Amino acid sequence: MGHCYSRNISAVEDDDGDIPAGTAQFPNRTDNNHQNSIPESPAASGSSSEVNPYTISPFQSPLPAGVAPSPARTPGRKFKWPFPPPSPAKPIMAALRRRRGTVPQPRDGPIPEDSEEVDHGRASGSGGGERLDKNFGFAKHFEGKYELGREVGRGHFGHTCWAKSKKGKIKGQTVAVKIISKAKMTSALSIEDVRREVKLLKALSGHMHMVKFYDVFEDADNVFLVMELCEGGELLDRILARGGRYPEADAKRILVQILSATAFFHLQGVVHRDLKPENFLFTSKNEDAILKVIDFGLSDYSRFDQRLNDVVGSAYYVAPEVLHRSYSTEADIWSIGVISYILLCGSRPFYGRTESAIFRCVLRANPNFEDLPWPSISPIAKDFVKRLLNKDHRKRMTAAQALAHPWLRDENPGLLLDFSIYKLVKSYIRASPFRRAALKSLSKAIPEEELVFLKAQFMLMDPEDGGLYLHNFTTALTRYATDAMIESRLPDILNMMQPLAHKKLDFEEFCAAAVSVYQLEALEEWEQIATIAFDHFEREGNRAISVQELAEEMSLGPNAYPLLKDWIRSLDGKLNFLGYAKFLHGVTVRSSSSRPTR
Repeated sequence: MGHCYSRNISAVEDDDGDIPAGTAQFPNRTDNNHQNSIPESPAASGSSSEVNPYTISPFQSPLPAGVAPSPARTPGRKFKWPFPPPSPAKPIMAALRRRRGTVPQPRDGPIPEDSEEVDHGRASGSGGGERLDKNFGFAKHFEGKYELGREVGRGHFGHTCWAKSKKGKIKGQTVAVKIISKAKMTSALSIEDVRREVKLLKALSGHMHMVKFYDVFEDADNVFLVMELCEGGELLDRILARGGRYPEADAKRILVQILSATAFFHLQGVVHRDLKPENFLFTSKNEDAILKVIDFGLSDYSRFDQRLNDVVGSAYYVAPEVLHRSYSTEADIWSIGVISYILLCGSRPFYGRTESAIFRCVLRANPNFEDLPWPSISPIAKDFVKRLLNKDHRKRMTAAQALAHPWLRDENPGLLLDFSIYKLVKSYIRASPFRRAALKSLSKAIPEEELVFLKAQFMLMDPEDGGLYLHNFTTALTRYATDAMIESRLPDILNMMQPLAHKKLDFEEFCAAAVSVYQLEALEEWEQIATIAFDHFEREGNRAISVQELAEEMSLGPNAYPLLKDWIRSLDGKLNFLGYAKFLHGVTVRSSSSRPTR
């Protein structure tokens, strides 16, 4: 199994004798021969020890649960596991097998060969010997409305054919028909996946970068999803036809379309979970053809504060938090970061000869931005990709923020409502006065580039008398959301934001409510931002606070008192700079109790 390591690391061969070799381009679909170097960790050049967020440095926030610094941070360090670590490939492959209905059942006799098919007509969890109900209630008589033609694509869960409409609103029009065999629906989960995919396609159809959905049929053997026919081929094919990479100008045009679609379905609460070049199709062979996202077979709804936990996706594009089984829409942003990296340099940011090795690289290695062609790529483009490929999902840009990034701004992508604003505002209005004061001070140090985005979001909500009320948030959401989203999510959102019913947010306070501490920390000028913010806090919001009160503010127990004592000045009992920065970040009970006190 392959290791993932930085360029300045001497990696030793593991038990399987599988070590990645140098950098290769992205020449074909075959993963077996594709190799890519793993970049040097930024921390490697500055320190020979891992960054500890609980040291005297106030500038690093605690990492999310389950995320650890890479062992490749230490220059010249050799690392080798005495025993192979648990493979993240096992749970993801098991989950995919369950979805495809190919979970092997115990049986007598010899172990079957890899190629041998096993019949699972009755799924576990479907009532023992009770046969699954595969009647969806969709329309019948598909053959009466469409003339089926050649096959144009094939995937894990079905195949797609060209077809022509015989009657109805689209009579004479060519369409694509995704045919899903009911024989492969061998579990209640796989049946529910089909129902959900149809529901999602119906709800999301209409956006210019979403494939149009026309109709759905079924017979005794198959389900037929009738959709728009995109004859321009996959994005992957065009990348390969261009020699593996795009010029910056062309890459920007592609990414604006990808992000526009993503921002739209994220606003509806949908996580795609399988964004990759193969799942983007061009409407025609023209160079300026519109790009559309397809295949919502693995997609799911994510409620207001919900985290998904099933491990699905494609290995090269899967986000670290997916492997840790706690993720939401940020996982799609990571996948777009991988696509961006490929578009600009022609190679994958993470490589392994096995899925387990790929996952290990995703978790431990950092993308290489040093080797060719990166020196010839603009710094602003590199900043864009880096802010999508941050392993801490809290520091990643959202799709709407990515569209407002300076690198894409000249493409005029348009303003899109960012649902993360609602989550941040909800947290702010429910926070204590002391925390709100800390955030107000931080908002006064926000860089101009970030203020441009916040101003745009503020104006999208049609402020009245220079401020926003609860009904402004509601109206904006209903304007940009689909009917399905309004029906399923709006009541929860309104309930959580109820404190705004009798309060107005002016722009200054909106910035305090909508600013993300973690995303500011991802900026190069974070240290300067934090210093300026603390100066404002000293003048306007800092006050004497006891260790016990600070622990209550952060929902911590007595075991955190020794740590918090270092955050308070003995002279006047107020937060010091370290305490202010850490208070903004927050800290987990597990982290504070598991580390020795100083």
